[in-house]
Parts: sequence; C-alpha cells; structure tokens
Amino acid sequence: MAASDTLQDIKSKGILWGFGVLVLVVLVVLFILGAWWGSEPDQFNVQEEAMIRAKETNTTEMPLGYTYANTLAHIAEVLLHKPGGYITNDVAPPGVLLDNISSWEFGALVMLRDASSALRNHFARDQSQSAEDADLAVAEPYFYYEHNSWALPSTEAEYEKGIEALHKYMLRLQKYGGPVKRAQFYSRADNLWQYVEVVIKRLGGLSTRLSASTAGAEIIPGMAVLEPGATLESREAKTVPIIAQTPWLEIDNVFYEARGASWALLHILRAIKHDFHDILLDKRAMNTVDIMIKSLENALAPILSPMVLNGGGYGLFANYSLSMATYIARANAAALDLRDIMNRG
Repeated sequence: MAASDTLQDIKSKGILWGFGVLVLVVLVVLFILGAWWGSEPDQFNVQEEAMIRAKETNTTEMPLGYTYANTLAHIAEVLLHKPGGYITNDVAPPGVLLDNISSWEFGALVMLRDASSALRNHFARDQSQSAEDADLAVAEPYFYYEHNSWALPSTEAEYEKGIEALHKYMLRLQKYGGPVKRAQFYSRADNLWQYVEVVIKRLGGLSTRLSASTAGAEIIPGMAVLEPGATLESREAKTVPIIAQTPWLEIDNVFYEARGASWALLHILRAIKHDFHDILLDKRAMNTVDIMIKSLENALAPILSPMVLNGGGYGLFANYSLSMATYIARANAAALDLRDIMNRG
C-alpha cells in the first residue's frame, strides 16, 4: 500500500507541475503577444504609399487629391492590419487587456473620420450647391460605424468597405470616360480653412484633457448671471468644475489617445502639404504647416519609460501628459494661424 500511495503521490505532483508549466508558458506567450500587439505603428511616407497604390492600378498618374485620399485609406489599413490587427473590439486576451493601444486606435480613428468628412463635404465639392461624390458618400459613413463592434457586422468589415470606396474615388481621379464620371478635388483656401476649424477644436480638446492630469487642473466656468434672489455665495457653492482632474487610472488612456490622434493628423498634414502645395505657397502658409508637422513629430518621440509617468508640474518625476500637451498646444497655435491665413482674401 505504501508503494502504491507513493506512486500516486508522484503522479499527482507531476500533473500539478505540468499544469503549472503550461500556465506559465501561456502567460509568457500572452505577455510577448501583448507587447508586440501593443506597440505603436511606425510612420509612413505618404507620397511613396500613394505611388505604390498608383502602380497597382497600372498607372503613375497621381492627380491632386490622390495622395490625400490614399493617406486616409492607408491610415485605415494600418489600423486594421498592424500587428494584432484592430484591437479595440477584441473580447479575448491579450487584446482585451491592451487598453493603451485601444485608446491609440480611437485617437487615430477620430482624425480619420474628420478628414474623410472634410473630403466628402469640402475638398470634393466645387460649391455648397454641388452634388456630393457618390463614392465618398459611401466611404465616410463606414468609418463612423461603432468602433468596438465584434459581432456581425464587425468593425473591421465595415471599415474595409470604407477603404474600398476610397479606392474607387481615387481610381476615378485617375481614369474616367464613358459612363464613369470624373472625380474632383478642389485644393482651395476656403476648403482647407473649414477643415482646419475642426482640427483646432480636436487639438484644443486633447490639450485640455492632457493638462488636466495634475492636481489643481480644474477649470471653473465664469460666474453666470445670478438667478433672482440668489446670492454670489450660493452661486459659488453650486459651481462645479467643467474640466475636472483626469482620474489616475485614465491618464494613460488620454495620453495614448493623443498619441494616436497625433500620428494620424501628422500624415494627413503631410498629404495636405503635397496636394495643397500651390495655395500654401501663394498664401505663404507653408512654414505654418511645417510648424504643425514638427510639433506632432515631437509629440510622437519614443517613450523610454515602461509606464506613463505623471508627476507634479514641478515635481520629482516627469509628467508625460504635460509634455504631450505642450506639443499639441503648439500645433494648435499654428493651426489657428493657418486658419487665419486661409481666411484672408
């Protein structure tokens, strides 16, 4: 009996050891996959990518607007086909645990949506009474599909349809004839001004949320007109911050959302610099766009810490959010200048 008990005990311990080793291997694999999938995509050359796409259609013709439209399509392709694919709608590990890259994807997606709306509503229209482009009318709504849907239809499937519609628009910029109506792209100052208005609001909102990462960041609204019978003291007692300090657990999410937005906007601005080249030179605004681009490049500098540090403004540790807010605020200031320049006669 003693020998059989000993044998049974060895078998039990062997099973436990085997199970423990299996769990350890799974955890290591998930950790490695999480680190790989959670890495931010590299930047790409907007003109080279447009040229590659043009060659795939057996032509080297890249008319105005081709680079801009291809940049939007390629941003969407990067979101869907980077390591790990599109992470936000994952329901299993390690994707479901990667909240930082999910925030990054959302920031890039917001900029993609704004730029595709600008293409549909402004850049591809001659006047406010002009008919909208049929392919762009299809592409834009697909990018506004809910960003975290894993059921049918999935987010990836809908965004792929948006990419396909953008490619059809690009093809019509290159080739047309017979029943195919030529696609249009108008690189005018008033069109660019309307898009920059949206960019200003996006950058301003991101800068404010990043700056709210430290204590004392609350922004109190100015005193409104007092209600009849109310006193100043009672009004002050009811006043609450309209911008409260960012919760500690959400600081990294806001930071990575700003990183994703900066990454997407950086490429969009490079495409604008190419397709709006003549009007930017005519308005002497090329340097202003370069300032925006340089500020966003600085915002995307490599992160040396394994976690987002958010010390006090003048504390012992660095505050990554405030550093990011500085670069985005500088880009926003340049965007304000660009809007004013484009709005001049």
